[in-house]
Amino acid sequence: MATINFYLDKPDKKGLAPIHLRINCTGNQIKLTTGQKVDPKQFDKKKQRAIGTSIEALEINHYLSFLQDRADELLHNSNKKTFSHEEVKNLLNQHIESYKESNSVNLIKEQLSLYGRPVTFIDLFAGAGGFSEGFLQAEVNDKFFDFIAASDINENCELTHIVRYNHQLGLDTEFLRQDITELDFLENLLSKIGDRKIDVICGGPPCQSFSLAGKRKKFDKKDDLFSHYLEVIKLLQPKYFVMENVKGILTKENGKIKDLIIQEINSIVDPKEIPLLVSFIKKIMPEDNTFIFEVIIKRIELEKLREGHKEAGQESYIRFVDNKFKLLTPKIVDYKTSKTDPRINTIRHGFNILARAKEWNKLKRDIIKEKDFCNIDGDSFVDSFTTFLTQISTESVIHQIEEAFKDLRVPTKYKEECADIIKALKIYTATFDETVEILNNLCNSEGKKELATILGNIRLYKIDRPYVVNASDYGVPQNRERVLFIGCRNDQKPILKIPPSVSKKEKVTIFEALHDLDFIGNNQEAHHYELVDISAQFNGSAEKYKSLIKQRAIDGKTDTKAGKTFAEWSKEGRLPRRYSTQLKPFYVRNFEGLKNGEKYFDILNNHKTSAQNQDVVNRLKIILRNGDYKKAQGELGACGLISNKRNYNVLKPDEQSSTIMTIPDDYIHYNSPRALTVREMARLQSFDDSFVFQGKRSTGGNNRKSEVPQYTLVGNAVPPLLARAIAVEILKHIK
Repeated sequence: MATINFYLDKPDKKGLAPIHLRINCTGNQIKLTTGQKVDPKQFDKKKQRAIGTSIEALEINHYLSFLQDRADELLHNSNKKTFSHEEVKNLLNQHIESYKESNSVNLIKEQLSLYGRPVTFIDLFAGAGGFSEGFLQAEVNDKFFDFIAASDINENCELTHIVRYNHQLGLDTEFLRQDITELDFLENLLSKIGDRKIDVICGGPPCQSFSLAGKRKKFDKKDDLFSHYLEVIKLLQPKYFVMENVKGILTKENGKIKDLIIQEINSIVDPKEIPLLVSFIKKIMPEDNTFIFEVIIKRIELEKLREGHKEAGQESYIRFVDNKFKLLTPKIVDYKTSKTDPRINTIRHGFNILARAKEWNKLKRDIIKEKDFCNIDGDSFVDSFTTFLTQISTESVIHQIEEAFKDLRVPTKYKEECADIIKALKIYTATFDETVEILNNLCNSEGKKELATILGNIRLYKIDRPYVVNASDYGVPQNRERVLFIGCRNDQKPILKIPPSVSKKEKVTIFEALHDLDFIGNNQEAHHYELVDISAQFNGSAEKYKSLIKQRAIDGKTDTKAGKTFAEWSKEGRLPRRYSTQLKPFYVRNFEGLKNGEKYFDILNNHKTSAQNQDVVNRLKIILRNGDYKKAQGELGACGLISNKRNYNVLKPDEQSSTIMTIPDDYIHYNSPRALTVREMARLQSFDDSFVFQGKRSTGGNNRKSEVPQYTLVGNAVPPLLARAIAVEILKHIK
């Protein structure tokens, strides 16, 4: 049995004494300097800890406890039973060196000019940072990416980003933790960016609730995130933007959603070109019956306005149409009717509701937030909330105004003016594309040609179509299909595809990705790597499994001369040379731990298995032996081990995994009856081992709505190697 303690050496000239770690075991002694110093008067020799509650004392004590825990784990709880002096010293010194480095952070930004031409980017809906990580790995000739800012709504996303990019890599990247739908989001984002131009924006706004206007309303927090993402695009006008989404978006509502997304992207206009279009409309406007032309001008001029000014422009538009109705009212009804008729009041009050869009939208956001907070869904309350929110929506108000007009007995000579008012309200909700199509129908053949030329210059972005990519085509050991919308500014070269970096035969297998981590059992946590003996583990199949391990380039392509294995790339990291000064990775539980210096400098992070009871282990053994959950049903029933779980995915070592999700219990390791660790899931996503996922490992129940633990961070991420392939293609094309 080993004893582990700390003692002080002689004080230096400043009166500070170095703290040493001493291990005694079977008459042998190992001494290590911790790299930390303390005033002897502020050190309790009996407790072997610093005295007081200052941040400095708390940090020292956490560090000493951390070292003691790692030494104890190594000597008393390791799978390996014997260690040489040198092995113990080397393993513990790695923790100590990491701590020493953490006290001297150098900003990479100061060195950017040494490496070539930086291309700026921001990452929205950033999550764990899959896009960010892949973009930082990309280099083409002397071009590379400069990470300006990221944004997400969750605290653990922010914590993971700050630890990785600010503390570990030494970047001055900003992070904005705020809901993109909040009124001051754009203002706050601009304050983070400063006066820097943004070349590329990436992100994956959730489109689960995205629906055709007025068709279906779920009214949850994910509604309309896509349009807010586009508002950022309109404001910053990057050269390229990348929007990633699930494959199902292509077929949602029979493909109409995909078409609508493309239409919205194509509707982004260059504000500088709008005056030319307005001049054209005024030129073709007839001298009489100018109302619709004036409405079209007002609608088009709304495209120039950004958040903070848009509501005033929208109110001006509605008041213009409302004024038309006020002038028409005495012509279609008498005075008494105009004051008391519910149909006239519906129209009049409808205009009031539309004119106060800012106030109603704020109310809508607050109600949706409270509805979500109170978990109102699948209950007796949900219909009432949905009905109210639908009633105050712009589309519903306009529909009620239209129905009120239909019920009125309008004299024939004024019916066209009433129809124009309805048309004006529908133009109000139309996209830019839909508006110019209405304008096009009002033009003669010569006017149509001139309009087409103007529109060719006014559209800020070009996008042909979205396309499906499979992460396994880019060196990721996972069949994860995603849809990419890549918008290209009109002064840049379009990106029509992301060429695969590996052939079908070259794809990375699960065994390649995970074999060196296969030294951990049920309810265990590993903080350093251990040697895995493939021959001993797989006996007669060892040669077959060894043949799966290939030498590869960073992008997964086989390279027998200068390549590394996937596991080696994961351990050594895929970031380029300008990050060679990065600090050792560390883990913190939360922001309070980061503030107090409670850092865990481990050689291997996030490699902990769940504590599964014997029934669960036996169930997983049967499923693993059968190779398939459905095939195992008979044996599970006979043993009384039937589960309510809908499915288990048994990993096949010589294949790629299915899409990695956020719940680890969905997967069974190919060689052990257990779920995957966070680190194993991160490997299947192609994250480097130096990328540490912060905060709690997992969560459950209603907490899943507000918390983003490590497993969720991993499962929702864009695979960095897929993001790297996208980034490389952008660097090849960008001017």
